[in-house]
Amino acid sequence: MSKEPRNTLQKKLQPRHITLMAMGGVIGTGIFKGSAETIGLAGPGVILTYILAGLLLLVVMGAMTEMATVYPGRNMKDFVREAFGERTSFILGWLYCFMWLAVCVIEIIAAGSFLQYWLPSVPLWVLSLACAALIIMINMMSVNSFGEVEFWLAGIKIAMIVLFVVLGILVLFGVIRGTGDAAAPGLHHLTAHGGFLPNGWTAIFSALLVVTFSYGGSELIGLTLSETENADKILPRLVSSFILRVILFYTLPILVICALIPWNELSGTSSPFVQVLNYTGLKGSAHVMNFILVTAVLSAANSGVYGATRMLHAMAAAGEAPSALAQVSKRGVPYQTLKLVSVLLVAGALLGFFAQDQLFRVLMAVPGFVVLLVWMTFCLAQLKLRKVYPVQPTFRLWGAPYINFAAVACLGIIALLFLFDAQNRLSISVCLMVLLILIVSAFRKFRSKS
Repeated sequence: MSKEPRNTLQKKLQPRHITLMAMGGVIGTGIFKGSAETIGLAGPGVILTYILAGLLLLVVMGAMTEMATVYPGRNMKDFVREAFGERTSFILGWLYCFMWLAVCVIEIIAAGSFLQYWLPSVPLWVLSLACAALIIMINMMSVNSFGEVEFWLAGIKIAMIVLFVVLGILVLFGVIRGTGDAAAPGLHHLTAHGGFLPNGWTAIFSALLVVTFSYGGSELIGLTLSETENADKILPRLVSSFILRVILFYTLPILVICALIPWNELSGTSSPFVQVLNYTGLKGSAHVMNFILVTAVLSAANSGVYGATRMLHAMAAAGEAPSALAQVSKRGVPYQTLKLVSVLLVAGALLGFFAQDQLFRVLMAVPGFVVLLVWMTFCLAQLKLRKVYPVQPTFRLWGAPYINFAAVACLGIIALLFLFDAQNRLSISVCLMVLLILIVSAFRKFRSKS
């Protein structure tokens, strides 16, 4: 019989699990498909956007790490509760669940569409449901087994990105000859088509909207703290290397893409990675890329289900969600929250059968908007709590409190740009409606609280 309390998560995740899990949530459709949009907005200079977004992410992760060393054994939602009380914690928790559910639905439908490349006669909804079933089964495993599966899922796509970069560099400098090339292209394309910043400096900030969405999921580390032994000691060592890897896994592939193919000749109908692999002329490259895409979206969906179930469990344990959702199996799995998320995931896959295009348009903007709110909240929570820390942190955020203000201001500007983007009008309306419902619910539920 398990020694773990009925509602307590097991501390079985290892540092390598945490790092790869968080990277699995970051490296997904945002880089493999969304990079075409960001390159179209800013040209080769979009790498500056990825670096700037990476610096913002560094501030957010640093703030979270500092709080983790002061409040060991707590997760990111506990930090928000400690700083701003039950109402804000309630709103943020449900928003975060809403975000990950949206991501999971997007990813399993995308996985089904990629599988149709090999199985064109099988309906999309059947393949999407099969992907959903696979993700649910993985999340039913013990915490350690789940960590191992996600470690390998995320590891595959990271290895593929490394191979892509190496292959691209070999083509750039003539070791491998690209299709139709008389000579190695070198770095000529980075500046030859309107310059490094063909659309001006302002384009860097326009692309921030998409790039921030791409980086969303990194904060998932903050939810693993409840299932990691000595997280307050491990996290500081992971953060700096994690941020470096995220930036490298985004900027290096973008550099390779822009150097091999003129930025204004990239097609938005297919992944830039597919276009580059086709350019190399390697046989079977489309199959290789399709395998990468399937692995990437399944890994992101897997991380998403983890994020949603753990957040719901934390909320139930804090009295902000039905208490039944706090129950944990002998394997350390919050099975009641997994049941709820599974039902919603299957419903989302079926809904995609009836209104796939409309569903995608509504859901795609949800993660970006929520990520901005979550990141700003973390920075502000650390800013408030550092005045009343019960003990001195063993890790301190560099440049605080000034860097917090700078990060919040930058994230706020991106959020405003997001709100006034006509293309996201329907999605933003849905997000604001959900936010309004949560605010009203929070004030009704915690009516007696100041």
